[in-house]
Amino acid sequence: MKNKFDIENYDYYLPKELIAQEAAEPRDSARLLHLMKTGEFEDKIFRDITGLLRSDDLLVVNNTKVFPARLLGNKVTGGRAEIFLLDCLGNNRWTALVKPARRLKIGTVVKISEELTAEIIEVNSDASRVVKLHYDGDIWKALERFGHTPLPLYIERSDRIDDAERYQTVYANEIGAVAAPTAGLHFNNDIIENIISRGVELAKVTLHVGWGTFSSIEAKDIRAHTMHSEFYEISSNTADMLNTARTEGRRIVAVGTTTVRALESAAVYGFPLKPISEKTQLFIFPGFKFKVVSAIVTNFHIPKSSLLVMISAFTGRDVIMDAYKHAIAQKYRFYSYGDAMFIE
Repeated sequence: MKNKFDIENYDYYLPKELIAQEAAEPRDSARLLHLMKTGEFEDKIFRDITGLLRSDDLLVVNNTKVFPARLLGNKVTGGRAEIFLLDCLGNNRWTALVKPARRLKIGTVVKISEELTAEIIEVNSDASRVVKLHYDGDIWKALERFGHTPLPLYIERSDRIDDAERYQTVYANEIGAVAAPTAGLHFNNDIIENIISRGVELAKVTLHVGWGTFSSIEAKDIRAHTMHSEFYEISSNTADMLNTARTEGRRIVAVGTTTVRALESAAVYGFPLKPISEKTQLFIFPGFKFKVVSAIVTNFHIPKSSLLVMISAFTGRDVIMDAYKHAIAQKYRFYSYGDAMFIE
């Protein structure tokens, strides 16, 4: 391998037809690539994960909930417009991405419905906007009524009613994400009940997944990459469960890279882990020493993304790229609505 910090080492070719456009139905029928500690792998179905988890494992999930962040409307002066909400700044003000960007200047008003409008009040240095939503009532209820599920751009279709449920984990209850923690999409209530009945403990953290999760790394040397910021929270109960599992030498299995990021961000402050609520810009790349996570459930990630770099840090770049080659040859489905891996 060339320099492990060269972003070109985290590129691969993916046939377009392997980018999943629909969620697996039922959830647990997705395929699962089991990547063992030896570097060997085996093909399974996601529901087989109940046999891969040990009875004393602590399974940690991200309970963030995706909100309908995509608003479609028309400028008051005419012409279609799109507002993609990112972060709530308070007082109904939001950071947002907009289309068409050049035509949505300060003062432009976009009519989403008779009751809801969005006013451009500031242009940020990164070309995003600050928008003010005008609505007489609870803004979250307005978004539920008029917003659209924020499907990733590589899902090349309009969102449907069923996406509101399928682009959401069954345990989502903390609203704030603009992208789903997609490894968790494969779990259904039956699987969760099954593994708990076998002795697996379930803990929850919150990390509100931002749009930056889909961004590719532009820097040639990954060490020069500036990571996007995301809010995360770990409760006192979850911190206690994590500390007990570590003390007892039990595996901590993270469902998704977002859960990994939350756990390893908390570990920066040392042990025992403490309750925490803050934003993180932690960037995990080869050379990183994992202090909490023992195994990861994850989907297949975009080339040159921080997520692919993260799991390469966990397994070794060559191992993960070999697994991806196998998945492509076996026609696994990739990205948000795609299949999964269980990495030990």
